[in-house]
Amino acid sequence: MDYLQYEKRYSTHTLNAYQRDLNEFYIILQQAEITTWQAVTTYLIQSYIAKLHRKGLKRKTLQRKLAAIRCLFNYLLREKEVNNNPAFDVQTPKESRKLPETLTAESLDHLLDIKTDTPIATRDKAIMELFYSSGLRLSELSTLTIEQFEQQQDSVEVLGKGQKKRIVPIGSQAKKAIRNWLLVRPEMANADENALFVSNRGTALSNRSIQLRLSYWQKKQGIEQHIHPHKLRHSFASHILESSGNLRAVQELLGHADISTTQIYTHLDFQHLAKVYDKAHPRAKKKI
Repeated sequence: MDYLQYEKRYSTHTLNAYQRDLNEFYIILQQAEITTWQAVTTYLIQSYIAKLHRKGLKRKTLQRKLAAIRCLFNYLLREKEVNNNPAFDVQTPKESRKLPETLTAESLDHLLDIKTDTPIATRDKAIMELFYSSGLRLSELSTLTIEQFEQQQDSVEVLGKGQKKRIVPIGSQAKKAIRNWLLVRPEMANADENALFVSNRGTALSNRSIQLRLSYWQKKQGIEQHIHPHKLRHSFASHILESSGNLRAVQELLGHADISTTQIYTHLDFQHLAKVYDKAHPRAKKKI
């Protein structure tokens, strides 16, 4: 602990946490009747971390406990008390992937049912319709230019992650909303600004501004769920998969390089089917 404090300059918070972690680990060694540092094996450390995982400790906590043990053995290596660091190759168990939250079709209908009586409201409706219609990422939508929509109306080419281009379709409601926005856009945009969506200063609308506008409409429309661009993208993917069952098509539409990234939506789809089953199946309703 002196080494970590005075040589490595760890913070007081980290030192206190590592002290607790190493005290706990030392008790495990005593219980296993380990009497020398050389006798500590990789298997013993793996078993210890696995046991903590089964108890429900979060991955971040397990990573810290493992880091404390690694630090201890790095120090012992320096002092020539051990010949290797048995914690070096130990990995923390992976947490199950958290399923993305989505909005129901009814909630989306309510969100998008707004009065477009001002240029800003017209712009915001076009933004939200396009997010949900085409499953765009925030960065993909914010970098769209007006020229892209003058050339193509039924689809648009976007630049995704890794500078990969893909073409996404635009639904009829989104097309209508964009056309309405293009009619009033000259009232807000600077003459030399080519961004599709602009702020009231006439310049390209920033990512942060788009996020804030979605939050504004969530509150104004009385929707409890927090709404952000990726939730609209998740909703798009989930609803398409729900209707079509075509995972490859959803992968293409989202621009995922690996289909394993898209497969998380199959879990959402199964949740939907499970709910339908629970409501509809005569035997599912019966109490045991």
